[in-house]
Amino acid sequence: MELQIEKRILFLRGHKVMLDSDLAELYGVKPIALRQQVKRNQERFPDDFMFQLAEDEVSALVSQFVIPSRKYLGGFLPYVFTQEGIAMLSSVLRSKRAVMVNIAIMRVFVRIRWLMGEHKDLVRRLDELEKKYDTQFRVVFDAIRQLMTIPESPNRRIGFHGDTEGNLTSQIARSRTKGK
Repeated sequence: MELQIEKRILFLRGHKVMLDSDLAELYGVKPIALRQQVKRNQERFPDDFMFQLAEDEVSALVSQFVIPSRKYLGGFLPYVFTQEGIAMLSSVLRSKRAVMVNIAIMRVFVRIRWLMGEHKDLVRRLDELEKKYDTQFRVVFDAIRQLMTIPESPNRRIGFHGDTEGNLTSQIARSRTKGK
């Protein structure tokens, strides 16, 4: 489930967010039901917890193949939820599934934050080097920065892989930690 969640996290307006339609699918509710619950509890969702996308942002998502088409959104400009907004959703969507999904989502957000923190020192050093050298090395610095970005979809092993004792669970856990 975590890989499915990780693929649905977008970076918009300086925030890591998830689309309302993706969240509704994960929670097992219709997008309109999710939006209704949010509207009924609007005081719980300030602008830094949730915001509605503009037309140009939706067009950019479609053109970058993040969403297949505008029809995927059901004819509405979607709302997106930040980590805090997703946490707040568990208080308005009170099913056991909503709680379990929220826990999984929070774990993914924490893992992404940890990965970004691991690269901060490297980014700082790269910035210092970039200041020392002239623009002829800009291509090199841009390439290094591109290599440091977190991939959209991590490589994953296909098929069942067991250890010498046939323990699939521990093998899957090890393969997940190797991909980090």
